[in-house]
Amino acid sequence: EASQQLLVTEVGPSGAELDVTRQVSLELAAPGIAFVDSFGLVRPLAEGHTEILVRQGAEQARIWLTVSGLQHPAPVSFEHEIIPLLTKAGCNAGGCHGKAEGKNGFKLSVFGFDASADYDSLTKQSRGRRIDRVTATSSLLLRKATAYMPHGGGRRIEQDGPRYQRLHRWIAEGARFEDDGGRAAVAIEVEPAQRSVVPAGTQQLRVTAIDASGRRQCVTAEAEYTSNAASIADVNERGLIQAGKNPGEAAILIRYMGQVAVSRITLPRAGVNFQRPAESTFIDKLVWDKLERLGIPPSEPADDATFLRRAYLDVIGTLPTPDEARAFLASPDADKRAHLVDELLTRDEYADYWAMRWADLLRVDKTKITPQGAVAMHRWLRRQFAENRPYDEFVREIVTARGSTRAEGPAAFYQALDTPEVLSRSISQLFLGVRIECAQCHHHPFEKWGQDDYFALAGFFTGVVRKGIADGGLIIHSDGGSDLVQPRTGQKVPTHALAAQPIDLSNVRDHRSALADWMTDPNNPFFARVIVNRLWSHYFGRGLIEPIDDLRQTNPAVNEPLLDALAAHLRDLKYDLKAFTRTLLASRVYQLGSQPNESNIDDVQNFSHAAYKTLPAEVLLDAMCRATGVAEKFNGWPEGYRAVDIWDSQMPSYFFRIFGRPTRVSVCQCERSDEPSIAQALHLMNSPEIAEKIRHRRGRARELADSKLTPSQIVDALYLGVLARYPGDDEQRLMLSAFQAGDGNRRTATEDILWALLNSKEFLFNH
Repeated sequence: EASQQLLVTEVGPSGAELDVTRQVSLELAAPGIAFVDSFGLVRPLAEGHTEILVRQGAEQARIWLTVSGLQHPAPVSFEHEIIPLLTKAGCNAGGCHGKAEGKNGFKLSVFGFDASADYDSLTKQSRGRRIDRVTATSSLLLRKATAYMPHGGGRRIEQDGPRYQRLHRWIAEGARFEDDGGRAAVAIEVEPAQRSVVPAGTQQLRVTAIDASGRRQCVTAEAEYTSNAASIADVNERGLIQAGKNPGEAAILIRYMGQVAVSRITLPRAGVNFQRPAESTFIDKLVWDKLERLGIPPSEPADDATFLRRAYLDVIGTLPTPDEARAFLASPDADKRAHLVDELLTRDEYADYWAMRWADLLRVDKTKITPQGAVAMHRWLRRQFAENRPYDEFVREIVTARGSTRAEGPAAFYQALDTPEVLSRSISQLFLGVRIECAQCHHHPFEKWGQDDYFALAGFFTGVVRKGIADGGLIIHSDGGSDLVQPRTGQKVPTHALAAQPIDLSNVRDHRSALADWMTDPNNPFFARVIVNRLWSHYFGRGLIEPIDDLRQTNPAVNEPLLDALAAHLRDLKYDLKAFTRTLLASRVYQLGSQPNESNIDDVQNFSHAAYKTLPAEVLLDAMCRATGVAEKFNGWPEGYRAVDIWDSQMPSYFFRIFGRPTRVSVCQCERSDEPSIAQALHLMNSPEIAEKIRHRRGRARELADSKLTPSQIVDALYLGVLARYPGDDEQRLMLSAFQAGDGNRRTATEDILWALLNSKEFLFNH
């Protein structure tokens, strides 16, 4: 049942490598020894020695081949040979028998993380009817898997194929579980680990498992494959990669028996004359390096008006006023963009906006932490950003929070997250970018984390005490702690951080302080990278890693050198988020236009042009209020409050609901929806609330219509107030026609133009 994948590579005069595994001629000197299929996969037929002759034009190579152990094979290992087979066939996937409740009375552990339980399920449960040790062919397991008997999952293995033969032999040998334990894979190796391919080209992968003794075994046929960008490069179950036509980079995830590896496939655009733009920061160099390698020229820089609106919305979540726009556009200062960023970072709206964004992540929800607790935590968050608290100190205070949940501070975080397990997985995802919750029940399917890692991390929070006080709040403090018991094994797991050794906490009063020390240590592999990725995603519309809080080996950054450099830069800045923001916004990459060129129109990964970003619900509503000159009246709130200032995530609002404001039940950024909908479009076009703002007697449209401004000046003022720019000549002529239509009513024309601009894509997105 064994196999060995051949990998044949042609090396060109320039050193470029091309996979020709399926194009070469493969001949065996002794055909009866083995068989080679069209994919280059060798399977044994008889014991002996032979050679494979590889021919490609005038070139040739020889591969010596030995087949042994065929007549007296080692017994089949259930854990190391049957479990991978079931995983490859999808039997233990979450959509099949790996579901929490199993399927049709048959349950397996997800991805085979619990071999002992799977063995009992197959051989002992259901009165042992799934296995027939006397007549292996009659086993229900084989008859269902081959669809010889009706099976809801269809045919999962081929009759008499290698998988069938291995299952049959295991059952015929007595369906034993015992194994010497020396065959477990401790690592897998993928070849090639990185390769450039031509458009519509192919690349065969070869995967080798390595056990503790160093023995190597080809598992290409048993491994599982997934692409993170199928439109750039997809992969089939045999490890054959098929490239698309769009330039970019794809990461192919390979998984085998709890081990993971990645092959990075680059698809450059050929025949492009790449002209490197100027560089303002190290960011530009690293992005241009990647774009040059891919053959994707960047777009032209954005004009001043686009930069103005983009910076206002990104930094403070607010539109510039018409006067602010006029002043910036008229300024001859060569450094006015840098001066604008400096000014925005000192404004009160900066603290308001970022307090709102972090309140989402820290679950500042009045139903969970009481209204008083929500107000206290929101005030604390706002003060952190107003004072530009270093990020590492900010996180440390959250992780080690103590005191009253009603006092200004982060203690209410421990009221929203009230068990060690919930706390550990939330803090892991939020501040480390590690989604470890999968490991609560089984080994993480895409990473190295297991159940021991999950409960070891949760051990830091076992000493947290919540004590009720007279005013209805809680006092949070920590009183030591204890190691947690891993429920599957029943054994205590020593408390330790991710990928770290257990530590002595016997003399540490608050175990959380030890965790905070590890998290904020300059050598921590996660801490700086995840906040850098969050900020990059916010300002550039897409993270270097997506999802932004899912950092792992099998989900690499689209530009690893850039992510490493940004993380190092943040550490050099002593975690000063304002200084880091200045670096991001000073780059030419941030200041690119959103209009793609012919070569980068398909690029959605590499930041060759600015992305269109949906406006958060609060920012969009505030922008409408500023553009119309009419403030929103929030239920139970005094007039004059902006949407960004509303700390109550449960306040009834149809606008907030349809535009995706989160209710703060998760620490995941994904809770805030950015998906467009018909309800949104209909509300923008037809809602009486927006129509009332446009027609309001004290609104901007009425003010302009009643003024002595000419129609041309009114159009200019509307464009400046809504889009932060002047209209083009064609736009000016089109809008002036509204004043000439019908009875020429200035008020109606002004209101119509304002309505049209509020429904434009240019207003509804940041770009």
